[in-house]
Amino acid sequence: MYLWEQRGYTLRAVEQCQHLTAARAELDWLGDLPAQAGQQILRRLDAAYDNFWNPDHPARFPARKKRGHRLSIPFPGQAVEVRKLNRKWAEVRIPKPGRLRFRLSRAIGGTIRNVTVSRDGNGWHISFGVHTGARPAAPNGKPGCGVDFGVCASAYVSTESTPRLMPPSLTDSEKKRLKHLEQRKARQVTYAKKHNGGKYGRRLCRTIADIGKLRARQANRRRDFTHKLTTDLAKNHGWIGIEDLRVKNMTASAKGTGENPGKNVRAKAGLNRSILDNTPGERRRQLACKARLYGSELRVVPPFHTSQTCAACGRVDPESRKGCGRLFACVHCGHADDADHNASVEIESRARRTGGTVTNSTRSVPRTRVPATGRRRMRETPKPAHTS
Repeated sequence: MYLWEQRGYTLRAVEQCQHLTAARAELDWLGDLPAQAGQQILRRLDAAYDNFWNPDHPARFPARKKRGHRLSIPFPGQAVEVRKLNRKWAEVRIPKPGRLRFRLSRAIGGTIRNVTVSRDGNGWHISFGVHTGARPAAPNGKPGCGVDFGVCASAYVSTESTPRLMPPSLTDSEKKRLKHLEQRKARQVTYAKKHNGGKYGRRLCRTIADIGKLRARQANRRRDFTHKLTTDLAKNHGWIGIEDLRVKNMTASAKGTGENPGKNVRAKAGLNRSILDNTPGERRRQLACKARLYGSELRVVPPFHTSQTCAACGRVDPESRKGCGRLFACVHCGHADDADHNASVEIESRARRTGGTVTNSTRSVPRTRVPATGRRRMRETPKPAHTS
């Protein structure tokens, strides 16, 4: 970034790999890293900047991460060798570490293009990027549906009579233990800053590791439910309509500023945690990916007033749903239904009318602009001054 700002020069991975070879000879800690891993990291950095400069890609500016954040080591597919031992176990040869055994959670089923060795709270993992040759499937011809993602009801499908509830990601005992560990960590960090010059001791590192195990277990349970939900929706429906939710705006903090402090800050923080625990953004990403594999289509509709619109008569009235109750009772036609199911039916109706575009109106007939009848006043172009 410095070269681009100061000299307008772009330094790509091909040139950086040459400097990497010289640096490996001078720095011992860099020489301990396999050369293929360092080259792969530089290629990923190039891809991150390319995605940032691409106006059609949602990626932001590449951010620096601290050493312990998502520890992972990438390798190209040509640098590894996999050998299956039996039905459950296999062996992989990686530069530097050598041969390592790993458990097969699923069949590899394709040509290995890249390998990533990562670590989380549960231990070390290895993942394979595989080329399977799969292409988008033909439309399956099944009926569509609308899905309302929420907090009380994780997902309510318009064609079903009961909501799909996500099991608690942490049990009550695990929540108590997590709270106890977080409090212990805060005390140990305060002690380390006061007496050890900020250096973390073994007990503090052990506490952080215990917190990481619970967090990893919570993420795995959440990811398992999300994968099962999105796979079932993509397989059994011709198209899926969802809301175009702005999760970042929905989970904004309510603490305010020193001059204008916020209200109900703790309640809003709890609501934010519940929204993020249901991962609406990850569900949308998985549906977009799996819909192409199973011959389905993802249709994203505007989210405005879906919880206040009657699915029977189409009238919008806040009085139809007072407060945050589970009952929707239309004050115009008398239609009564579960609030989340009514919203899912309305989402399905909008997906049918708009065909899956966010910019289109939710009306059956799009609005057209009518030119003004009067003449618009145009600013006159200034005349050049006369020269003497």
